Amino acid sequence: MKSEDQTRFLLGISLSDRPKWQQFLICSFGFFFGYLVNGICEEYVYNRLQFSYGWYFTFVQGFVYLILIWLQGFTMKQMVNPWNTYVKLSGVLMGSHGLTKGSLAYLNYPAQIMFKSTKVLPVMIMGAFVPGLRRKYPFNEYISALLLVVGLILFTLADAQTSPNFSIIGVIMISGALIMDAF
Repeated sequence: MKSEDQTRFLLGISLSDRPKWQQFLICSFGFFFGYLVNGICEEYVYNRLQFSYGWYFTFVQGFVYLILIWLQGFTMKQMVNPWNTYVKLSGVLMGSHGLTKGSLAYLNYPAQIMFKSTKVLPVMIMGAFVPGLRRKYPFNEYISALLLVVGLILFTLADAQTSPNFSIIGVIMISGALIMDAF
C-alpha cells in the first residue's frame, strides 16, 4: 500500500504542498485538457491531413509514454507485477490503440467516441460468459446495456447517412478495439 504522505508530482512540479482539493482539480483539469488536445490533434491528423497509419501513430504514442515515464523517474525496482503480465497487457493495449486510431481513417471522431463509450458491453459479455469470471449482473444493468446498444445503433444509422467519413471497415476495427479493451 502507498502511504498517504506520498509526494505527488505533475510534469516535475510538486503538488504535495497544495490541499487535496486543489490537487484533484489540477489533475482533473490536466486530464480533461490532455484528452481535448489529443482528440483535436487526432481529428486533424486523420481527417484534414488524410493520415491513415494508425499503427504508426500508436508506435509513436508508445514512445512518448516511455519518455514521460522516464521523466517521471520510474525505475525497474518499482515494478510490482511479473514481466509476463506487462507483456500481455501491452499487447492488448497496443492492439486496442492501433485499431482505435486506425478506425479514424474510416470513421469520424464522434462516431469513434460513441463506439468507445460502449466499452461496458464487451466487459459485461466477457464477465458473464468467460469461464473463471462468471460474474452475475443485476437485471437493471442488462436493461441499461440494451438501451446503450439501441442508442448506438440509432446513432450509427444516422451517422452513416450524414457523414462523408463512415465505413463498415471502421466499425469492425473499433469493435475489435473494444474486444481488446475488454481483455
